[in-house]
Amino acid sequence: MKFVVYALLALSSLIALGGCAPTVILGGAAIGGVAVAEERSVGTVIDDATIKTQVMNAIFQKSEPMFTSTSTTVIDGVVLITGEVPTPEDRITLTRLIWGVKGVKEVHNEVKVANGESVGNFASDRLITTKLKLQLLRDAEIMNINYSVETVDGTVYLMGIAQDEAELQRVKNHAKDISGVRKIVSYVKMKSELNSA
Repeated sequence: MKFVVYALLALSSLIALGGCAPTVILGGAAIGGVAVAEERSVGTVIDDATIKTQVMNAIFQKSEPMFTSTSTTVIDGVVLITGEVPTPEDRITLTRLIWGVKGVKEVHNEVKVANGESVGNFASDRLITTKLKLQLLRDAEIMNINYSVETVDGTVYLMGIAQDEAELQRVKNHAKDISGVRKIVSYVKMKSELNSA
């Protein structure tokens, strides 16, 4: 059973790296082409994948339903968690679990407390996320590999590293043009912020 859990966690980590799974070696030896193309270093990409796996494992160990109803993104040690849970106490539990993982620098808990309408929004949210990812992929003025997108109840959450404010605005404009988007929340950092750190 544990092997299946860890295999699922590893697979989820691969998927979370922006669809670049072929460049990842499961043993953690290399993440090749992904880090070459994006702003994070190879070491940071590996650290983020490790944090994500540990966060997901902690959530799974606490509650399988909580594990399946949430989604985690990690960029430069900053964790964004989205999804839905039954109670406000579950949101607090998630935050505590994430802060318990070594290497976490910041936590953005955007998990909502579920209501009866939320189930029907899942397909719509997935469609919004897919459409936005396609728009970013098609826009030659956006380095799409540096962005992660999650949608919950029509709210689009952006994480990543923007080349500049103009690029981030293009990303937001693409999101605004998609039917069903109610709100955009950005946790995107500027490339200049990383270089000055």
